[in-house]
Amino acid sequence: MYDLVCIGASWGGLQAVGRVLSDLPPELDLPVAIAQHRHPDAQEATLAELLSLRTDRTVLDVEDKMPIQPRRVYIAPQNYHLLVERDSFALSVDERIRFARPSIDVLFETAAHAYGAGVIGIILTGANDDGAHGLARIKQAGGVAVIQDPLGAARRTMPDAAIAATVADAVLPLEAIGKFIYGLWVQPASVREATETR
Repeated sequence: MYDLVCIGASWGGLQAVGRVLSDLPPELDLPVAIAQHRHPDAQEATLAELLSLRTDRTVLDVEDKMPIQPRRVYIAPQNYHLLVERDSFALSVDERIRFARPSIDVLFETAAHAYGAGVIGIILTGANDDGAHGLARIKQAGGVAVIQDPLGAARRTMPDAAIAATVADAVLPLEAIGKFIYGLWVQPASVREATETR
């Protein structure tokens, strides 16, 4: 059984993340944590507000030590790294990684450490390679690695880097990712084996 969905995105990520969230069926109760690169001067609440228009789930900017609860969507706050601990989040203002804070790698690596095989990691559109190493770490820990098909991404650098870094369980068009996650939740082993892409 899975514990947490982690999504990483950069350039073009608002539309991509919004589509994935809108495609998750109401009965799927997994929490979702998102690291989306943003300009340092972007308005703090804008991302959570915009994503809340795409889903009936509660969308929150994470606060330090916030507990992880089912069916909620957690956004890495602007200019903070988002770390996953067992049953809660932590925030850090450590140095930027690959020019990014929040870092997708930090979110994914700490999620893999906290939940191991219980993590579903998703890399979406982006213009750098942040997240590739973290997704590989999720896969090494026994979790699931999902990557947006680079051909349909607004910027393909991030998906391409993730494909190069790990053997993905699925490389999918954006519109198929939500259904794939639901399939994992309903039938973890059979769906994963049937849809595995190398």
